[in-house]
Amino acid sequence: MKNKIIISVILFAGLGAIIYFGFIRNSDTKLNTMEDVHAKDEHGHGAEEGTVVSLNKAQYKSAEISLGEFSQKNLSEIIHANGYTKLPPQNQADVSVFTTGIVKSIRVIEGQKVKKGQVLATIESPEFSKLQQAYLSSKSKMTYLKEEFDRQENLLQNDANSTKIFQKAKAEYDAEQASYDALKTQLRILNINPDGASVSSIPILAPIAGFLTDVFIKIGSSVEIAKPLFSIVDNSEMHVDLLVYEKDLRSVQKGQKVRFTLTNQSNTEIEGEIFNIGKSFENETKAVAVHAHIENEKEGLIPGMYVNAIIDIGENLVDALPEGAIVSAEGREFIFVKRSHAGHGHGHAHGDTSNETEFTRVEVKTGATQLGFVQITPLEKILKSDKIVVKGAYYIQSHLQKSEGAGGHSH
Repeated sequence: MKNKIIISVILFAGLGAIIYFGFIRNSDTKLNTMEDVHAKDEHGHGAEEGTVVSLNKAQYKSAEISLGEFSQKNLSEIIHANGYTKLPPQNQADVSVFTTGIVKSIRVIEGQKVKKGQVLATIESPEFSKLQQAYLSSKSKMTYLKEEFDRQENLLQNDANSTKIFQKAKAEYDAEQASYDALKTQLRILNINPDGASVSSIPILAPIAGFLTDVFIKIGSSVEIAKPLFSIVDNSEMHVDLLVYEKDLRSVQKGQKVRFTLTNQSNTEIEGEIFNIGKSFENETKAVAVHAHIENEKEGLIPGMYVNAIIDIGENLVDALPEGAIVSAEGREFIFVKRSHAGHGHGHAHGDTSNETEFTRVEVKTGATQLGFVQITPLEKILKSDKIVVKGAYYIQSHLQKSEGAGGHSH
């Protein structure tokens, strides 16, 4: 009986010791875990610190990396529209002449920028000197008829002649005056000095400043009356015509901002502002033309380019980045940030060395996408002084994957 009691005491004592040491060990483990979490929180990275990728100067240059920051974009309160670039008629010109002749010289080429009044070509014809001769003859005759008219008017006032004679002198003078004025106007239209020396050729001048889009002649070409010789466009007043459907018209107003990209060149966003709204449907569609000024990038545009556009009808601005700034990995989405390091609370430096540049991969959540921009919500703090990789992010991600695949390690 004593032996059973002794055995029971020993068993209970052993079990108590096991429970005691297990409790102590479990408490230490929880304490260590809390300390680890606290240590990570001090770095400001939540549960996991961002991966750091280093590029040397050659890699940085090869990646063609561009740094930027968040853009404020309205990606929700918008209207989608398509359209094309267009010039008003006063910014387009066909150059022609009002006489026949032969092309003597051409002083410009297609695509050249010209000034208003610049000589584009010269044409020659014997008709020019004949026209000058007729003008000078009419001018001389006008002098005689004016003197005769004044004489007959004076005689009539003194009752020295009849009204009939005076009226005849007046009619002859008025007829010659009209002929004289017409000849003078023709010479000026042909850019010939009416009172200058006799000429056999005339200059063809640019009626507006702009770019030559077409040259329809060559040396020796026969010039016909009113047939175009050149075409010129002035792109300074380029605008876009957007087709907005009936259901959206009530939301469109003058002064609203427009953002658009060229259909075949989606890498550049162009800005504009609505200045006029059409009052009738275009052709047989249920769409109305909405006209918008272009506020930037006019130099690279030509009439007739197709555009994809959005009209901002609200002011719900969000942080956005170009689509190329976001990379996907492990079922998540990331951007790369070049840290300023001030205010990030690192216990060790991540600053640029003389030979390397470091980028931190930051996880983000994405939202609406419009015209190549994506709404971004970072899952860790990004300072205003940090720089975001807006171009070249895919290269940095590839470099990271290669390093990991080769057994390297990230910071």
